[in-house]
Amino acid sequence: MGSFSIWHWLIVLLIVVMVFGTKKLKNMGSDLGGAVKGFKDGMKDGSSSDTAATPPAGQVANSQAADKTTIDVEAKQKS
Repeated sequence: MGSFSIWHWLIVLLIVVMVFGTKKLKNMGSDLGGAVKGFKDGMKDGSSSDTAATPPAGQVANSQAADKTTIDVEAKQKS
């Protein structure tokens, strides 16, 4: 009962093909491949855009001062 032989996997594959059909399995495979490709592209774009989109610290204060809806607050330590 430890490992399945090749015959077990062939029977499972045959049952899956009979239940879903080859056309539906092909569509599911292409959808899954497209999702994986989109995920990889998103991860690649996300990592490069995070570093490029983060401005230096001096520019953050300037952009917040220009935005009228942002309130600039300084944190002070209790003595």
